[in-house]
Formats: sequence, structure tokens, C-alpha cells
Amino acid sequence: MNILILGSGGREHSLAWAVLQNPKCDKLVVAPGNAGIAQIADCASIDINDGGTVVEFAERNNIDFVVVGPEAPLAAGVADRLREAGILVFGPSKAAAALEASKAFTKEICDACGAPTAAYGHFTDAEAAKEYVRAQGAPIVVKADGLAAGKGVIIAETVAQAEAAIDDMFGGGFGAAGAEVVIEEFMEGEEASFFVLCDGENVLPIGTAQDHKRVGDGDTGPNTGGMGAYSPAPVLTDAIAERALAEIIRPTMAEMAKRGTPYQGVLYAGLMIEDGAPRLVEYNVRFGDPECQVLMMRLGAQVLDLLLAAAEGRLEGTRVNWAEDHAMTVVLAAAGYPGDYQKGSVIGGLEAIAQDSSNMVFHAGTALRDGKIVAVGGRVLNVTARGTTLAQAQVQAYAMVDALNWPEGFCRRDIGWRALE
Repeated sequence: MNILILGSGGREHSLAWAVLQNPKCDKLVVAPGNAGIAQIADCASIDINDGGTVVEFAERNNIDFVVVGPEAPLAAGVADRLREAGILVFGPSKAAAALEASKAFTKEICDACGAPTAAYGHFTDAEAAKEYVRAQGAPIVVKADGLAAGKGVIIAETVAQAEAAIDDMFGGGFGAAGAEVVIEEFMEGEEASFFVLCDGENVLPIGTAQDHKRVGDGDTGPNTGGMGAYSPAPVLTDAIAERALAEIIRPTMAEMAKRGTPYQGVLYAGLMIEDGAPRLVEYNVRFGDPECQVLMMRLGAQVLDLLLAAAEGRLEGTRVNWAEDHAMTVVLAAAGYPGDYQKGSVIGGLEAIAQDSSNMVFHAGTALRDGKIVAVGGRVLNVTARGTTLAQAQVQAYAMVDALNWPEGFCRRDIGWRALE
């Protein structure tokens, strides 16, 4: 079959890498792709947020199956346009994608189905939001309601920090995403990511991971889109996963179906776990980035079969074949990220790294210029390894990092520390 993956990051590179291993894949196109993806698949420069453009491209290129990587095309209704055109697609409708596109909507769903989550307030006015913060005290969490590329969350240690975050959001610091604000209680515990496939009715767990959001070692500094991840996450035991399915995910799916907006695609539940009890931090309606990279590394060729089962409404009876292995990815970012950073620096040493089913460098923010791979984004590379233990995967990943020659980049040196302690 001919397959189109939408997106240009490390998530999409890892999806492409896994899908290509399946003999069902005859031709793979990634739009727009990046320099790393271009080494394994055809890349197409189209506007992936325009449903009409995507449909026209898919029809012209005889595409049988479209996998939507990022959240923006989903929130823009691209999956709806593909379904209307009779093209098989993996990804939720615009209405269902509101689970990520609006934090207030997710809270409303949790309230309706009784899913445990943080206490919150929803505001369209800065002064009312500040009054709520003063009444609640700190630490407290301030979130832009809409899509902010993983950066619209401020964990405020003081009331003053929370008020400054509110001013920043309502002042346009996060664009349209901050036109409304959700303020939540600060939840204690350990955070982990739980991924399930959904076909509108059935759910299938496909893995756990733990991301590292803060930019610096020891979880210090500002939040980022993610500086590294590993899978599985030991904190998310089988018992806790079952509890999350029973108390959070299945009730959410039932509520979405009841509202006439059944959810189909991957649902990424960010969970806070304390004393064995999971609470929902937030939902994402796509694979996490960089969590996708470690999941793809562990799942391999079966990924395509699983995505097709979800898209075709036949998850019931589908099984995931897990190896007893571990995977880790370390994000290399441009100096200055998540603030201002320079673009265009040359990355050396990539060609010397042997890449196989246990060692991969997935590209995120890269481009090919004058025959050289250059950095064009904040998060640039995802150095990913798989081993029989997490410690082995960590050693392999950092050995690849050290083989690169990119003085303008940096990474955290403690990915996996919670599990390895």
C-alpha cells in the first residue's frame, strides 16, 4: 500500500522508520519531512494544515493510508476532510482533537465522566485568573488553553510567578493559545505517559514512557517540548495502567462517543501517579515527541498493522507483541533552546554512526544544505537506543551522542535518572 505520513519532526522520522519495516508498505511519502526522513522516504512540500491540499495530494499520488503526526492538522480538521474523501486515515476528528486543542474542554469531559484530575479554574479574564491564584496560593500551574507546541505550561513556585505567567498569556506570549487560561492545582507525584490506540469503541494499550520536560539536568530550568524519554516507565505498573484505563481512559472514550464525537487514533494520557493512584495531567491526541521515538524503537514493523487496525475499527482482538527490552532517546537541541537559538550550524559525525534496529538517530529540526546536514530547529536530533536493560540503552545512546561533532548543540546528561536510581 502507498502511505502518507504528515509531519516533519523526530516523531514522524521514527514513525516512517517503523512503517517501512512492514512489507505491507510499498511506497512511503512524508510531508514535509526533514533531512533525515529524506534518506529513507520521499518528501513532499505541501501545507499539511490544509485539508483540501492534503486530499488532493493523496488522490493524485494514489495514497491508501494517511497517518497524521502532529496536533495542528488534527485541530484543523484534516482527518475529517480525508474521511469525507473516502481516504483511510489514522487520527481523530477535529471535534475529538479538542481533547488536546482545549484544556478547558478536557476538564469538562473529566467532570462529566468522573475521571480524576487536578482541581482547576478556567478564565478568559486576567484579573479573575489572578484573584483565583491569590485564593489558591502556590505552587500552582498556569496553562494556555490552546495548542502551544508543548510550551504553554508554567509551573509557578510563587503567586508572583503565576501572575506574571497570566499576564504573559493574556498579553499574547503564546499567541491565540493563551486567549483563555486554565489554572490547576499543583499535583504531587511522578509523571508518566500512557499510550493507547482507540478505534471509536475499543482501546488497546501500546506502551508507557517517561519524558523529561525541563531543559536542565536534575529537572531544572524552563519547560521544553521534551529533552529525552525512555520506555517502559517502571512507575506505571500493570496495576496502575489498569486503573488508568478503568478510571480515566475508558470513561473518556465513552463520554466522547456519547457526545457523537467518537475518538479514533492514538490517545496519549499524561498521568501523575502518587501512592499508586493515577490522575490525568492532560491528553494529547497524537504520539508524544520524543516518546514516540522509544515506542517505535520497541514496536518496529508491527506499528503499521496496529495503526491500520485502529483506523479500520477492528482493534478488538488485536494484540501487541512486546519484547522484554528498553529504549531511550536523548534530544540534542540548539544552544539557547527553549529560548532564542541560532539556525544553520553544521552537524558532523552522523555518517560515522552505525544505525540499525537498536541504534538510530532520528532527525527533528534538520535540513540539507550544500550537501551537509544543518540544524534548523530548537530540538534537532533524537539519539535513540534499545537494549536488554535501560542502563544498556543509556550507555549506547550517550555513546552515539559523543560520536557527534556539533559544538552548537547540547543535551541533558541524565535521561532515565528516575528509573536508574
